[in-house]
Amino acid sequence: MAEAYPWQDSLWQQLAGRAQHAHAYLLHGPVGIGKRALAERLMARLLCQKPQGLDACGQCKSCMLLKAGSHPDNYVLEPEEADKAIKVDQVRELVSFVVQTAQMGGRKVVLIEPVESMNNNAANALLKSLEEPSGDTVLLLVSHQPSRLLPTVKSRCVQQACPLPSEAMSLEWLAKALPDCAEEERMELLTLAAGSPLAAVTLQAQGVREQRALVVDGVKKLLKQQQSPTQLAESWNAIPLLLLFDWFCDWSSLILRYQLTQDETGLGLTDMRKVVQYLAQKSSQEKVLDIQDWILAQRQKVLSKANLNRVLLLEALLVQWAGLPIRH
Repeated sequence: MAEAYPWQDSLWQQLAGRAQHAHAYLLHGPVGIGKRALAERLMARLLCQKPQGLDACGQCKSCMLLKAGSHPDNYVLEPEEADKAIKVDQVRELVSFVVQTAQMGGRKVVLIEPVESMNNNAANALLKSLEEPSGDTVLLLVSHQPSRLLPTVKSRCVQQACPLPSEAMSLEWLAKALPDCAEEERMELLTLAAGSPLAAVTLQAQGVREQRALVVDGVKKLLKQQQSPTQLAESWNAIPLLLLFDWFCDWSSLILRYQLTQDETGLGLTDMRKVVQYLAQKSSQEKVLDIQDWILAQRQKVLSKANLNRVLLLEALLVQWAGLPIRH
């Protein structure tokens, strides 16, 4: 059984309780809130031969085959390698599955995740199946970044936003998921995960708090001219590029916010508050806006899996960061 998360209860009742199902759903929302689990739970419900209320029974032949990963009327499409594109050939194989008759006499259910990893050719190859899937076929599309999807893909689906749980609900869930962490640590992890509880658990497993401490220490040394951009760029080798760009993007926003509001409660996590405040007081707004634009553009390249020279990119970032304060 796919895991059921408490913050999805009302959405689940609405989705599973439908008398008529759409032929394509687009489940979208931030990373780390359980969209895949929701799609898998719906997939099991749609394939089950004897549903119990809103859920699959877990006992019928169909449920047993799904559990074993050998259900003939179920198809999961995802990138062949993590972080790579879904190729047009993969979509063509899926299309030939969609046109076949269901072998168990019920529905066919397709799950695609993440949809935005299809390149344009792959997305176009899918359109016909989205428009009029043959027989009783339901397509479940999961997206973390719906803004990257072709409008023609979105318009052919029932779009369903998946909610980010409230902070209280996330912390309550994290208390069970990470019982060995102190409450303060869980709060910090949730903040670093932008409020997504499952992402917080992943970050914890990756040692994100240690990585963050290393980066914060490096930034402080950089500003005191105790370490060079080159030395730092090389010492951050083990830290995911996207994480670094997320943090610098966040810090540049906090600097701008403080420059505009002088509000000391909006300085972010304690580890960088003093640095953010110092940079806000010592930098020109124009420079901060420039570096923020640059960071956002590079972050987009990192997201689109562009072939980047990691050390050179980080050096460029750190040279600009070191140049923020106006030195007299």
